[in-house]
Amino acid sequence: MTRIDSRIYLASRSPRRRELLHRIGVQFDLLLFRSAPREDVEVSEALLPGEAPEAYVVRVACAKATHGARLLSERQLVPQPLLSADTTLDFDGEIIGKPGDENEATRILTRLSGRSHRVLTAVAMTHGTHLEHVLSVSTVHFRDLGKDEIHRYVLSGEPLDKAGAYAIQGYAAIFVTEIHGSHSGIVGLPLCETAQLLRRFGCLV
Repeated sequence: MTRIDSRIYLASRSPRRRELLHRIGVQFDLLLFRSAPREDVEVSEALLPGEAPEAYVVRVACAKATHGARLLSERQLVPQPLLSADTTLDFDGEIIGKPGDENEATRILTRLSGRSHRVLTAVAMTHGTHLEHVLSVSTVHFRDLGKDEIHRYVLSGEPLDKAGAYAIQGYAAIFVTEIHGSHSGIVGLPLCETAQLLRRFGCLV
C-alpha cells in the first residue's frame, strides 16, 4: 500500500481528477483559476499555429503548473507541490477540444463514429523552481454510432464539458470497442504516470 506523506495543490476544476487522486489516497487542496470569460491568459488553451497535439497538451499542462506556483507565491499560501493536467483528443492530427454547443458535439461524435482516435493527457508538477511533466497517450476505437444514438447522447448533456465530446467513464463507455493505453488517462489523469511523478517529488512512497 502506498502512502502519501504530504498534501499537494491540485490546479484543476475537473471532478474526475479529484476522484482519481482520492482513489490513490492523495490529499490535496484545490487551487482554482478564473474561468471564462475572465480566464487567466497565462493558462489559455488556445492552439498555437502549427502546434502538434503532444506539444500542445504538454505546454498547457506546464503553463497551468507554472501559473499556479506563481499564484501560491503571490497569495503567500503554504508552500507544497502543485499538480496540474490537461487532456485533449487527437483525430488524424487535428486537436479536438470541448464542444462549444450541442451542434458541435454532434459533429465531433459523428466524425469519431467507427474510427480510432488518440487521447493525450499531460500531467505537470512543480515545487519551488522544479517543474516536471509526464505524457500519457492512449488509442480509443468507437463502433459505428447511429444518428439517433448520437442525438440522445448529446441531449443528455454529458458531452458538453468533455474533450472530444464524450466521457468514457459515463454512458459513452458503450461506444468503445477497444482501448490501448491508460483508462484513467482517458478519463483525465493517468494514475501510473501520476504516481511516478509524485514519487519524484517525494510525495508518494
